[in-house]
Order: sequence, then structure tokens, then C-alpha cells
Amino acid sequence: MTTTAATTSVKPPLPLLEFIALMALLTSLVALSIDAMLPALNQIGSDLNSQSPQQTYLVISLFFGGMALGQIFFGPFSDARGRRLTILIGLIIFIMGTFVCYFAQSIEVLLLGRVIQAVGVSGPRVASMAVIRDQYEGKAMARVMSFIGVIFILVPMLAPLVGQAVMQYFHWREIFTVFWIVAVISGAWFFWRQPETLIRANRKKFAWRHFTDSCWWLLKQRQVMGYSVAMGFIFGAFLAYLSGSQTIFQDIYDTGEWFPLVFATLAFAIGLASFLNGMMVMKWGMQTICDRALLFSMAFGITLMSITLYFDGVPPLWLFVSTMFFGFFFMGMLFGNLNAMAMLPVGHIAGLGAAFIGSFTSLLAVTIAMIINIFLATDLIPIAVGFLLFSVFSFCAVQYAKKIEV
Repeated sequence: MTTTAATTSVKPPLPLLEFIALMALLTSLVALSIDAMLPALNQIGSDLNSQSPQQTYLVISLFFGGMALGQIFFGPFSDARGRRLTILIGLIIFIMGTFVCYFAQSIEVLLLGRVIQAVGVSGPRVASMAVIRDQYEGKAMARVMSFIGVIFILVPMLAPLVGQAVMQYFHWREIFTVFWIVAVISGAWFFWRQPETLIRANRKKFAWRHFTDSCWWLLKQRQVMGYSVAMGFIFGAFLAYLSGSQTIFQDIYDTGEWFPLVFATLAFAIGLASFLNGMMVMKWGMQTICDRALLFSMAFGITLMSITLYFDGVPPLWLFVSTMFFGFFFMGMLFGNLNAMAMLPVGHIAGLGAAFIGSFTSLLAVTIAMIINIFLATDLIPIAVGFLLFSVFSFCAVQYAKKIEV
């Protein structure tokens, strides 16, 4: 594997396997904080007097909105003060938000706590991405991120099982106890083993003019914006499925205790794709893999739309899961590669670049998901329409990113 010190002379400070495991654990706080909540959404809505299922969906979608806000702050902070301090402050804020959620007596307070959690967890997310970018770039970065994705995807597979197990033996509030324990463990491991990757000579003192100039520069980069928009479109359709997954599998399909296993099966498709991508990207390249994955993603959208309409909005569970597995596999090929290609031009502002890309894609995805979920109630047509439309839009955004300006 080829490694580069993209913005500093720092070499990879940890063995590759430990580095991948540590970065995956830090970034997995995001997935854990989302997916462990899924089995509890109905009970939370009932206990806290949620006004509608759509309000309960905000427990998931607002988390991404909070992350978008947090990344805008932590990106420049990471470039100015270093990666380690960014992760420390982020974890402290995350734990504070976790306690707000634990003691919440209304859905509004819980949602506030979720936003605080999300702002905090964006610190480790941004700083981890910057640590990776400090040490890897291009195909090597895509490869590392793909292998991180293999471990990362175990969390979405196991988190609903964890949430369901907690609810079986304890109260749903104890799910938040799991969150702060994982935050403490991951933080302790990071500060024990991982040195700072941004040397003082390469830090950029925060200034509003530099911030606005950098954001304006990013907005004008065809490659950054094209791939970021493509990511936001694909992720928006996926987030609509994710935030509405309990409605899909518990209310529409009545899977009962099988819900975490069905959810894990679909999450495995993304993990499998990330693993294979890590092996293929060095040979085929990111662009080739993305181009082919987008074609198959559009085919998936057409197929899902067709079977959903044929079965009056609710295809048989086995057919729905099989089709989704196919689609999620190719989405798994897209996530790491699109992000790596969007990050390619921003090595000189890796923290701000990661924050800008993460915030932009999150805000776009949350908006898309909230619109789709408004129509999700008794059938899967909104989900099918979302995957079809936004896979096509994502394809168009990638073509824009690839176009050479004369």
C-alpha cells in the first residue's frame, strides 16, 4: 500500500490494522447513536407523547442536521488547534447531549439532546477524516476508508440488536448509557495511542476571511461540489429509508423481533461492498467503480419502483429485502469513493474540507429524507420514488464533476 504525508511529514503512527480499528470505532459513534435508537422509536414516541410518527422520525433525521452544524465549527477548529483537541471537545459535548437525552421528559427535550449529541460527535467524525487525510490520499485513502467501512458497517448491523436487547432487559433510556460508555472507551484509546498528525507549523489560525474565502473556493470547485452533491442525493434517499425503517419493517411488514435481523441483512450488503471496494479500488480506480455502481443504482431504483407499483405499494418482504440488498451493495461502492474523490483537491485545508463536504451532504440529505418521510405511512412508494429519482440525480452530478472546463 502506498502512503503519503499529504500536508505534513508525519508518517502513519500506528500499525495499519490498529489505525483502521481506532478510526472505525471513533466514527462508529455516529452509526451507533442512530441505529441503536431504531427499535425504541415507537416506545419513545409513546412515552414522550410524540404528536406524530413524522415527529418521532426527527430523532434520526435531526441528528444529521446537528452534525452539519457541528462540522462547520469543528472543521476550522481542527485545522487551527489540531486533531486531538477537536476529538476531546467533541466527545465531551457528545456525552453532555447523551445525558440530556437520558433525562428528557418530553420529545422536544429529547430532540434538543439529540442535536447536542450530533454537534459533539461531529468533532470525532471531522477530526478522524482529517487524520486519515493527513496520512493518506487518493486511492490509498479510498482503500483505508473502505476497510474502515467494513468495521464501521458492523455497528449498523449490531446496533439495533443492542437497542432491542437493552429494551428487553432495561428501559430505553439505558441505550444512552451504552453511548457514553463507548465514547469514553474510544476517547481513551485515541489519546493513549494516536499522536497528533497536524504539526504546529501546518496549523491555520482561524480567521473569518480565511473561512469565507475557503468556503467560496470550495463552492467553485467542480470536483468537490459535483461529488458532494452526488453523495448528498444518494445519502438522502438512504436516510429516508433509515429514519423510516421501523415504520417499514414493524408497521408495514410487522416483522416484530425479526426487525434487527432484517435490518442487519441489508446493512451487511453495504459492508460487503466496502470490503470488496477496498480490494478493487487500487486496480480499477475510484471513478470507474463509481460509474458502474451508479448505473446499477439506477437499475435498482427502476426495479424497486416497478415491483412496488406492481404489488400496490407493498411487495412481499422477501422480494423487497432482496431488491434492497442489491441496491445497497452498489451504494456501498459509492459512499467511500465519492467522499474520497470530493476530498482530493482539499489536502491543504483537510479539516475545513472534510467539514464543508460533511455539512453540505448532511444538510442536503436531511432535507431530502424529511420530504420523502412526509409521505411514508402505509406503503413503500415514497421510498421507491426516492431511490429512483436521486440515483438519477446523483448520476448527473457525477457527470458534472467529471466534465473538464475549457
